[in-house]
Amino acid sequence: MDVDDEPMLFQTSWGGEEEEEEEEEQEEEDGVAHAAGQSCFSGEAGVCGLWRAVGWVYTQPCASGMVLGVVVLLPCALFAYMLLYCPPLDIDLSYSAFEVHSHFSAERFDALAIAVKTQLGSWDRRRRDLDNSESDALRELLLERLGRQRSGAAAGRDKSTEPDLGQKEIEKHKNSHHRADENEDRSWDGNSTLPLIRRRRYAPNYYLQSQALWRIELVFVAQGKGDRNIFTPERLQTIHHVERLLMKHPQFHQFCWKPLEMLRDLPLGPSYCSPPSSLLSYLYPSERGGKIYYDGMGPDLADIQGSLSLAITHPQFYWYVDESLSPEHLSSSLLRSEIHFGAPLPSYYSLQDRADEQRSRFKNFVVQYADILAKQSTSQVKVLYGGTELFDDEVRHTFHNDMMLAVISGACITVLVYVLTSFSVFLTFFGLASIGLSCLMALFFYHVVFGVRYLGILNGVAAFVIIGIGVDDVFVFISTFRQASHLHQPQQRMIYTIKTAGRATFLTSFTTAAAYAANTFSQIPAVHDFGLFMALIVSCCWLWVSVLMPAALCVWTECAFSSLLLCVMLFVHALFSGLSASHGPLSDEDDDVALLSVEMEPDSDAAILSLSVETPLSPPGQQHVGVVSTNLQWALKHLVAEPAVERRKAVLGVFLLVLLLSAGCCCLLRPATHAPLLFRRDTNLQTLLALRSNLSGQGISCPMCSGVFMEKPHPLYTHTSSSAFKFSTHQQTPSTTTSTAPQSSLLTVYISKLDLGASTTLYRFSLNTSTPSPWKLCSTDHEEVSSFQAYNHPCSNYTTRMTVCVSHVYHPYPSWMITSTSCDPRHGWTPEFSFYAASSPQQRLYFAQRRLRPHPSRVCVTPPGCSISSGPDGPTQGTFYAPLPSDPSSAAKTKPSKTFGFNPCSGGACGHPAVRPLVDTGAMVFVVFGILGVNRTERRDNHVIGDMGSIILDPDFDIFQEMGRLCKICKAISANRQLVKPGGAQCLPSGNKLSSILPLLHPECHSLPEPNLLPGQLSHGAVGMHGGKVRWLSMAFESTTYKGKSSFQTYSDFLQWENFIQEQLASLPQSSALQRGFQTCEHWKQIFMEIIGVESALWSLLLSLAICVAAVSVFTAHPLLLLPVLITILGVISLVVAVMYWLGWEMGAVEAISLSILVGSSVDYCLHLVEGYLLAGETMPSTPAERQRRTLEAVNHVGVAIVSSAVTTVISTVPLFFCVIVPFAKFGQIVAINTAVSILFTLTVTVAMLASMAPARFSRPPGAVLKAILAVMAATALGAAVCWVGGQLGTLAWQSIST
Repeated sequence: MDVDDEPMLFQTSWGGEEEEEEEEEQEEEDGVAHAAGQSCFSGEAGVCGLWRAVGWVYTQPCASGMVLGVVVLLPCALFAYMLLYCPPLDIDLSYSAFEVHSHFSAERFDALAIAVKTQLGSWDRRRRDLDNSESDALRELLLERLGRQRSGAAAGRDKSTEPDLGQKEIEKHKNSHHRADENEDRSWDGNSTLPLIRRRRYAPNYYLQSQALWRIELVFVAQGKGDRNIFTPERLQTIHHVERLLMKHPQFHQFCWKPLEMLRDLPLGPSYCSPPSSLLSYLYPSERGGKIYYDGMGPDLADIQGSLSLAITHPQFYWYVDESLSPEHLSSSLLRSEIHFGAPLPSYYSLQDRADEQRSRFKNFVVQYADILAKQSTSQVKVLYGGTELFDDEVRHTFHNDMMLAVISGACITVLVYVLTSFSVFLTFFGLASIGLSCLMALFFYHVVFGVRYLGILNGVAAFVIIGIGVDDVFVFISTFRQASHLHQPQQRMIYTIKTAGRATFLTSFTTAAAYAANTFSQIPAVHDFGLFMALIVSCCWLWVSVLMPAALCVWTECAFSSLLLCVMLFVHALFSGLSASHGPLSDEDDDVALLSVEMEPDSDAAILSLSVETPLSPPGQQHVGVVSTNLQWALKHLVAEPAVERRKAVLGVFLLVLLLSAGCCCLLRPATHAPLLFRRDTNLQTLLALRSNLSGQGISCPMCSGVFMEKPHPLYTHTSSSAFKFSTHQQTPSTTTSTAPQSSLLTVYISKLDLGASTTLYRFSLNTSTPSPWKLCSTDHEEVSSFQAYNHPCSNYTTRMTVCVSHVYHPYPSWMITSTSCDPRHGWTPEFSFYAASSPQQRLYFAQRRLRPHPSRVCVTPPGCSISSGPDGPTQGTFYAPLPSDPSSAAKTKPSKTFGFNPCSGGACGHPAVRPLVDTGAMVFVVFGILGVNRTERRDNHVIGDMGSIILDPDFDIFQEMGRLCKICKAISANRQLVKPGGAQCLPSGNKLSSILPLLHPECHSLPEPNLLPGQLSHGAVGMHGGKVRWLSMAFESTTYKGKSSFQTYSDFLQWENFIQEQLASLPQSSALQRGFQTCEHWKQIFMEIIGVESALWSLLLSLAICVAAVSVFTAHPLLLLPVLITILGVISLVVAVMYWLGWEMGAVEAISLSILVGSSVDYCLHLVEGYLLAGETMPSTPAERQRRTLEAVNHVGVAIVSSAVTTVISTVPLFFCVIVPFAKFGQIVAINTAVSILFTLTVTVAMLASMAPARFSRPPGAVLKAILAVMAATALGAAVCWVGGQLGTLAWQSIST
């Protein structure tokens, strides 16, 4: 729709237009200069002198060379100063960098964590228990209180008897405590469980490597087709192979854990390294001297069903499997394992002796396992690996690899800039150098000026994004300088370039930096630091491009008229010797490729901005080629701009439909329904993180849960099942009993081959180990099998009969084949021998017969058909299962070991299954009393690294006065089955024997709930003592909250806990100190992290939009120029969010943070187009279709620059798509989508709106800009006042509701 010219909102009078029309009639070479530098030549003398000085500096090669040297040396010098004299800049890749430590959920949990660390030395389950002195002090304090109560109750009775009775009671508890300590100090005894109290880790005079200090975590996950049960022979053999492979490392014995219990296990000698803590200790027992040792070092698989039946009699069994396993259904989708490493290492006398050096040695050793474990996954088993050192190393390795993609991005951008600058090496170098130098300056300001000591993982995105942003500014400067080539005076041309390009790039850089700076208001440290760093790097990039590019343009232009020697001298003077000189593309006389040009209309005296080739004005032989820019400009003008202007109503109609559709899709975008992804789903890191919500808590380690510690060596007795496999109930097939089955034995089938060159390869099957010439034994190459085992009679589930046939019809050599039926006599096939294979999965082998003569059969490991045949399975093609070889390197074994098929539970020798304990699979919620909060007044930042603060204790907390109420609260919470798992209440700390004393102090403490923990597992309940008094207490409850849910779903669980605890505390008397108690959970910190991240990112989006509106209002100074920009931005954001919905994304923290910068990056291109519209009006004569004419000239003016910038931005973010770190990949995808949509809408929608409603004769007078500034300031003040009044009213309303 075309609208008439309306009165300008910010213009003082209409007289300015007549004055501008008179100015347009001046001479050609002074027209543009007067319009662009009006304030200089008609303004004050000081301003004019300043611009003349700037123009002189940037038109003198020597002065420009000095500017280049200063601009290059300054960032390098400041960066060197930062590295040498400032504290090092740490790189924080931890997940905790996203935690909001100023939030009440974080303050609560941090207060408890500080208290526990202060009292117990560590937070997690691997912490040491209370010191003996502290434990005794607590117990003596309770017994003393008990004695006082007994003494008070004895008033009025015989004083000679009752006090003695109370004293006897106290002595009884003391003696029982002493006996309990003696029992705990005894050595390992048979099947006894672990001691409940662990000895202090840091005791002196340890034996070498006798203390389990480090570990590798292994998780084997069943995958592939069929039943996802890890307890199958084929999968167990893979796991056994991996565990043995890790123990075969040459340096394993130097770091392995060597507990004293290993000395009794003879098969482990002479190293006596502890085998992996794994269920395979039951499934692969070893035999020595007629005894069975459950150490997992045996060569053959024992009976699966019997071994699991023995292992499940111990509660530690459940630590290794998932939650779906039950005694009735022995099936698990995964199997856990740990390999422990001991300290002190050789040449160290204790754990404290050079502890950092020991840890460094171990880290250098254990990271070697990463490459080994990464290759062990098969089609049936996925091998996941972790552990503190391995996991951290893989995170750093992943981050480093993703950052290396920035090198690829930079190389692609370098090539593209080289092409778009018309193959100018000089401009390409300095354009990219200005971007790199701005990064150094941003790091200096970030670390030294703002004092930020940490560089977060999100800051790595800057390496990709800044390339696209910086190249945008470079292109605008080059384009503007080239279009001012009609100005013959160099100073006028340079001043015009600096003012025009500087103003345009300042507005776009300001809005982009403001969009990033809006994230500094986020409470999340990582997001705050990311917003600050990106705002600094964008600002520095604009400043350095604005200072460096004019100098580079001056040097390059002047050198085009001088000799090669002069160029070299100038470059040496500018500290850039070594760059070869060539003709510059920006001069009018060079023979390089012209980037942009100005076309002179014959019917007008004024220069009209254009991008066409200037062929008529070039001397013969020096015509500008300009192929890239010319073709791109022609395409933009004739294929994009002119159709958009002519069909502007249709374009706006389609845009309106797209906007409505996008808005509808935005409403359908739902919050995240799963925990945020940090890495790609198929990676080891993310799979392990996802599985941890289904496994036990991080702090629970089970180094002494395997059969080595749980079982005594058993004598190898004769039983009916020792000669054959017995599989678990879900794998058994009906078969006769061993007593009635015929005697069976293993046989080995050897396979050799004969390569006939161009003919078919023949395969020979024989029971003889000898291989006649010219046959050769098959190697393991090409998935071939050299031998396999089978039975000569049906045995257990080995009931599939296979026949080997031979034919002598084919000459000169016979041919062999395998079939599941009888041999076919029609082709001369006669039976050679038969064997029996298994019908259930074990060692899977494929066989197939070739269709061509002489029809040989081949046996292979993979694939189906053995690459010689295709089609469905039949008698001569298919699969059979052979017994698993005891050694992966050799399939030939004629006699199984004594543990083959061993069933330890034959005859009902095993006991009943143990009850499943709790292993922290749910979120652990703590109810804390005696702590008021955390004091962080001395902290200077909100980062997770560094001092966490100190706790604020409640001076009114008295455990003896509140004893009955505490016991009552414990019972009430544990009885809530909706919140707490059965057996999940841990109201008392471990090791103090309080359960027998508390009932004597208060009757409410009778029958307190007992936690169902692993033997040796410490309770999460804790107390804090200071000065002979209990200062705080925390109860722990394993909740029903599943840690794998999304934050938005888990928030309802938090509210249930909060409401229930507040109800319990509200029922207490007003004078009770327990009313100041609170509930906290580490999982609550994580859910609020994501919730606050999404909310703060959306608020940042609104804030950046407000800043953008204010900046564009001042820049355009007209509502009809502001409106197209705002509509374009809203359309871009709506469509980008709609694309996210169409791609199946959900609104999580990563997506929200990425959206917060869309406004700043969306406004760039349409704002450049508006700037082109204003510049076109300064020199164009008045025409009937002036609005459309100015729009087309605006596209001619900035079209190539903004398209080039968009292409470089997209290419710079494409490498992010391949990042393993999901926030990087999501950010890159969103930026690329936003850039593509933004340039599309700018060249279509913004062009159509400018051609329809833009003011035809508006030229942005100074009065209009001033009024726009005043209007923005008034709107800002009004908005701030409304927000303040709303906040005050909300506070008053909340106070009235509370009272």
